[in-house]
Amino acid sequence: MEKYQAFTLRNFRSIPQIDQYLSEEERFAIEVVGNVLPFKANNYVVDQLINWDNYKEDPIYILTFPQKDMLEKDHFDEMAMAIKGGASKSELKLVANKIRLELNPHPAGQLEKNVPMVDDIRLTGVQHKYRETMLFFPSQGQTCHAYCTFCFRWPQFVGMNELKFAMRDVELIIAYLREHPNVTDILFTGGDPLIMKTKIIESYVDALIDAKIPNLKTIRFGTKALGYWPQRFTKDADADQLLRVFEKAKKAGIHIALMAHFNHPQELQTEEVKLAIDRVLNTGSVIRSQSPVMRGINDNADAWATMWQQQVELGCVPYYFFVARDTGAQDYFAVELERAWRIFRNAYQKVSGVARTVRGPSMSAGPGKVHIVGVSEVNGEKVFVLQFLQGRNPDWVCRPFFAKYDPKAIWLDDLYPAFGEEQFFFENEYKINRKKMSGTSRLEPELI
Repeated sequence: MEKYQAFTLRNFRSIPQIDQYLSEEERFAIEVVGNVLPFKANNYVVDQLINWDNYKEDPIYILTFPQKDMLEKDHFDEMAMAIKGGASKSELKLVANKIRLELNPHPAGQLEKNVPMVDDIRLTGVQHKYRETMLFFPSQGQTCHAYCTFCFRWPQFVGMNELKFAMRDVELIIAYLREHPNVTDILFTGGDPLIMKTKIIESYVDALIDAKIPNLKTIRFGTKALGYWPQRFTKDADADQLLRVFEKAKKAGIHIALMAHFNHPQELQTEEVKLAIDRVLNTGSVIRSQSPVMRGINDNADAWATMWQQQVELGCVPYYFFVARDTGAQDYFAVELERAWRIFRNAYQKVSGVARTVRGPSMSAGPGKVHIVGVSEVNGEKVFVLQFLQGRNPDWVCRPFFAKYDPKAIWLDDLYPAFGEEQFFFENEYKINRKKMSGTSRLEPELI
């Protein structure tokens, strides 16, 4: 069994490649940024995925190791000064938390609008934004094998409990599913739920199977494990048991879908990940792949076309092409909406129909998943053509609408309605504050 070794701020300088390749200035930058945004890597990522001879431009290095410009200069300087000044651990935490609260830790209203109730009990480990899908954050799965520097779930990992989604009580989950017969899918998320021991995963899955909830059709696992630690499915002590859990759910009539996060073709090159994918698919489960487009990592059409084609060859289903969310290091990774659409379009043109299952570019914003259909000219005005792939109100889905063209726009709240309209059609129910997503929804509670 291959031994798993994690690297965090406490021991990252012990990584041989860090000592061999990085300057002291670069190491200090990792320490500064890592005190604000979470940092974690492991020996598989470090040894097998990163090209250290070209680490400054290596996408997996940027994806896992904090970079100086991931913080604004004022924030970086504030933390750097505290570290150099010998601040205590508690003092550093105060500085970090102050900065974190300025980084929009819970975008798209997820803390205020997505957390439901059962019998007057607030389900702190649940989000329910879209009618058919409920998100569950098992408390034992709120970490990852390694952290992505772009991650919009970074508040789960920084020790600020007031910002964290997590719960253990599966009976409340079952009660909620029974009360909401429109929910067909439960998405285990985090963190990474597949970092949990199989016996814990099995206890949750068994409870859902035994409950015989007629509306529950699919259990999804949002996971980066295939990319960051494929040994979870091949060599870990309980890997075989995990695959048997998937098979058991399948036999019980519940579809298992792994929502796999692959951000660059490099993650698909090792024999370990290929074996892991094959073993998962042999259980009757499906692997759907998704990623945001990010500057410096995958902001070119060739990377996406290659990744989709390789995923199809391995049996995965390309699913979502996202826009980097408006939180954390968004400014570092941001790709303009028009450029994101052109990258998607050019990549889409390079693959056959079996890879064109992917949808995007998509912004997971407050009102829903907003699809950038394209840039066009309508009645003499250059516009963004948009539609909802998912919406807080299901009636919004697949309804075209238009925004004024803005070449600098990177998110929904940068956009304004076209043709002299005062607001987008959905704003009576979900108000947009430009440059800051917020507002009060008038939807039914199960949609909020």
